[in-house]
Amino acid sequence: MSEFIIYNTLSRKKEIFKSLIPGHVGMYVCGPTVYGEAHLGHSRPAITFDLLFRYLQHIGYNVRYVRNITDVGHLVNDADEGEDKIENKAKLEALEPMEVVQRYTNSYRKNMAQLNVLPPSIEPSASGHIIEQIAAIQKLEEGGFAYRTNGSVYFDVEKFAAKNSYGKLSGRKIEDLYSNTRELDAQSEKRSSLDFALWKNASPEHLMKWPSPWGQGFPGWHIECTAMSTKYLGLSFDIHGGGLDLLFPHHEAEMAQGKACFGHDPVKYWMHNNLITINGQKMGKSLGNFITLDELFSGSHPILEQAYSPVSIRFFILQAHYRSPLDFSNSALQAAEKGMERLFKAISILEGLTASANSTVDIAGLKEKCYAAINDDLNTPILIAHLFDGVKMINSIQDGKATISATDLTELEKLYSTFTFDILGLKAESGSKVNNGESTLKEVVDLLLNLRIEAKNNKDWATSDKIRNSLTQMGFEIKDTKDGFEWEIKK
Repeated sequence: MSEFIIYNTLSRKKEIFKSLIPGHVGMYVCGPTVYGEAHLGHSRPAITFDLLFRYLQHIGYNVRYVRNITDVGHLVNDADEGEDKIENKAKLEALEPMEVVQRYTNSYRKNMAQLNVLPPSIEPSASGHIIEQIAAIQKLEEGGFAYRTNGSVYFDVEKFAAKNSYGKLSGRKIEDLYSNTRELDAQSEKRSSLDFALWKNASPEHLMKWPSPWGQGFPGWHIECTAMSTKYLGLSFDIHGGGLDLLFPHHEAEMAQGKACFGHDPVKYWMHNNLITINGQKMGKSLGNFITLDELFSGSHPILEQAYSPVSIRFFILQAHYRSPLDFSNSALQAAEKGMERLFKAISILEGLTASANSTVDIAGLKEKCYAAINDDLNTPILIAHLFDGVKMINSIQDGKATISATDLTELEKLYSTFTFDILGLKAESGSKVNNGESTLKEVVDLLLNLRIEAKNNKDWATSDKIRNSLTQMGFEIKDTKDGFEWEIKK
């Protein structure tokens, strides 16, 4: 089997994955800010890193997967000024901020379970790690990389950049950043507009605040992830993941904080999934162009032509490489749904195939291609293409144009179970037209079609035609084959 290769955003190239501790992987992924329902955009990082989590475990790693919940400190417009997103929501709905947090955390977890996203090993919240964040800020102060202003504490980017590279992760030059933001300097309490908040002084009316060496306040957005990732994964860990929209300033700030705190970047591999767009524009709450996952599952959003099952959403996302942009459209989702059903139908056929004395199909070659695709930076579109090549193979065996031995049949069943269900995380569910849970329907239709065959054998053409015509009117598509019949529910 080929070596596992991933794209490292920091080096801007693919690298062979080697964990810091043999047999163990520490992975941190930025989770949601819980002030609203999860939308389609949230599903992409969740599914991308769920795929990575599943595959690392499949190839034998013991993975500690940490995905946080941001429940404080994330201000509107991802800035250092303005209202906390959760407090703002709480005021609008006349709730306690932690009621907002609990409601949308529960909703997010429910949606992730529907998408068959495995829960992380640890799911820490920012508000539960205030002590660790204060300690990290104090360390930055001791190192001379932080300064106090009016009860707030800021990271000194210029001080850091004097001896380190700031902008290395995102590919931005500090000179360009300065020229783009210099006019704002006089409007802020920060020494430079490039500096970012580590701790913010809270006004008397601010609801979410804690005592600190600098007075009543709350943590900045960026320091939260540095504190939580290193608490649970150590001062050096393997993978930090998240959406491409977090690359700057969030992850750039994290990398700078980490190096300033510990003398090195704690992260070996930085990984970023690309975004889901709608009409070419990033989908997000702040832009108001999002479709919630619940709306997708129910079909209730006005731009949706139908409801889409969670598994079809998952398949839609996996059909594109995680580093490629993915544009939403009804036609794209419908095509994904149709392709997924074709895959499930082939797996259903596979379970009923009869083995021959020898094989005229190359199962070992198919397996090698599937592993080569997933090992090449999780190339799921190529993997899925190979699985569809296998679908043609399965259909050829069913039609008697190819044969498969008992040993190869076992290997093929294992291959599809491993890649479709264990690694890609797909599952047949209510709403899928090929669903193991709908065995009763299958048994009834098969019974009727077998009665039709008996009627034809007895030259009872009236009964034969009545069964076929009745099933066709109900929406079933019937195909006679030399071995009997095939059927499916027409769209």
